Amino acid sequence: MNIDLSDKRVIVTGASRGIGKAIATAFAAEGARVAICARNLQAVTATGQELEASASAVIARSVDVTDTTSVNAFVAEVTEAWGGVDVLVNNAGQGKGGNLDTLTAEAILEHANVLQMGHFRFVQAVVPFMRKQRWGRIIEINALAGVIPTPEGIPSVINRASCVALSKSLGMSLPKDNILVNSLNMGWIDTGQWDRHFREMGPGVTREEFDEMVMKVVPLGRYGRPEDVAGMALFLASDYASFISGASIDIAGGMGGQIAYFPTLKRDFAESIRQRRENSSRTE
Repeated sequence: MNIDLSDKRVIVTGASRGIGKAIATAFAAEGARVAICARNLQAVTATGQELEASASAVIARSVDVTDTTSVNAFVAEVTEAWGGVDVLVNNAGQGKGGNLDTLTAEAILEHANVLQMGHFRFVQAVVPFMRKQRWGRIIEINALAGVIPTPEGIPSVINRASCVALSKSLGMSLPKDNILVNSLNMGWIDTGQWDRHFREMGPGVTREEFDEMVMKVVPLGRYGRPEDVAGMALFLASDYASFISGASIDIAGGMGGQIAYFPTLKRDFAESIRQRRENSSRTE
């Protein structure tokens, strides 16, 4: 399968690292013109410099997705420089944990402003240009928790669910303009967040033990790689996917309902480590 994306004009948000960087790198390798943004100016500039080796052209800017003016200015710069935009990959935004006892309404709204509204702002900014040319592809990077709720992580569950719903709604309303919209729902992708989760376990647990615990809910038995997401993004941006819109595609190694068991699994694991520490201290 030869996916030709040469000279396509592509925007990837949250592209300074992880999944966003992998997707931007994949589009660049196909010869696309790639515009990337992230909050950290130094990081996004460094990524932009890396992409210059393969992309037809690169624009890298610091953008706050919670600021409509900043988003519109970035899209305006890209469309003025390249005459339009063909593909938007809405990737910006991370997961957020918490439950009814630990969260505030304001914390959930802050997360929603990045995810729901951040994605909406970029869609609203690019669609007029896609309508004018009667061609566009919008790829929403979401999370499995948005389609299969878990008993923890309320902000991620409800805000990702809203993003998936937005994708499906747009996937029905925009195809009349030949703009196709689809959602990719992430499972356990090996980015820096899993290093953070491991460190949260504290002393007395090895990374091998931690990974073994995490993989109990992943049928494929490994973390996903950012590159596993990039391949599907390339496909959805290509003419091979010209009849796909409103789809919700899980990239999760076969994990489905197992995700709801993970918070219990993690608590049980943490308790076993705590007991092991106590037993060890008694014998010293």
